[in-house]
Amino acid sequence: MISSLARIFGVTMAPHQRSPRSASLKDLAMIRNQLMRCIADCTSQTAQRLRSKIDQARSAQELWMLRNDAFQLISQQHNQSIAAERINALIQCFEGWLEPKQLVLIK
Repeated sequence: MISSLARIFGVTMAPHQRSPRSASLKDLAMIRNQLMRCIADCTSQTAQRLRSKIDQARSAQELWMLRNDAFQLISQQHNQSIAAERINALIQCFEGWLEPKQLVLIK
């Protein structure tokens, strides 16, 4: 009955979630820089391709999706522990640009 009344009066039952803001060009440059720094000591051909993808990314979401590639690259160059440490340090760069539920640590 409550949901019926809510529909009649145009009230939504789900809690309103605030959408993340869109990152400015300056914000994207800062995120890009931090992502590049975490793979700076990786010199393989794969690392060069990842750098190119990072340069081409046009949103915080696209950059966030490249974290997995960075993790794999750093793991191969060093180990998973170092990779997790570097990738987890990036989370603060993405706060406010992505949904909080996306900002999970790698364990």
